[in-house]
Amino acid sequence: MPSNSKIKFDRSQALKAAMMVFWKKGYGGASLSDLTEAMGINKPSMYATFGNKEVLFVKATEHYVESVDLVHRQQLFAVESDLSTRLKAYLSSVISGQCCENTPKGCYISLCVSEAEGECIPQTAVAKIKEVSQFAYQALVDVFTHDEEAKQRNLHVDAQLHARFLITFLSGTAAMARAGAGQEALLPLVTQAMKGIGL
Repeated sequence: MPSNSKIKFDRSQALKAAMMVFWKKGYGGASLSDLTEAMGINKPSMYATFGNKEVLFVKATEHYVESVDLVHRQQLFAVESDLSTRLKAYLSSVISGQCCENTPKGCYISLCVSEAEGECIPQTAVAKIKEVSQFAYQALVDVFTHDEEAKQRNLHVDAQLHARFLITFLSGTAAMARAGAGQEALLPLVTQAMKGIGL
């Protein structure tokens, strides 16, 4: 029997399922039984494919960045729209995702960053979550620094400050979404956040 016949599952779907578990329970709260049950595989298959829980977390985090986080960030670079429209679309997209009924509430990255300060996450996993936690911040810094409209509005002068403010705002909405606040409560806050950077 061919050796690869032992692995009869969709790797992408398995990673998505693992991502959902980590998103809901965090690294420490996600047991191997939780993960393998959600992924629809047994532990030997999980170990054969991903190595261990730590590697699975890293791969699930990368899957989150590619399938969820990147979709939000793409709103920032829609060249056919003005700066205000792009920023509002980005913030609204993130908040809608935080409140989505089809995924755990809040933000995967925010949850895992908070957990990374404890001692229950291995160093490789901590390094990965800290790495990806900078992606949205850096994307905003790039927009405020290089976008011509941003320069005209002098937003490039305090690009890092503006980016940090918006990331802090989104961390707050993530916490509120996890506590039960819905889109109807959180999306109107986008207007206030925009005013906070002068838009």
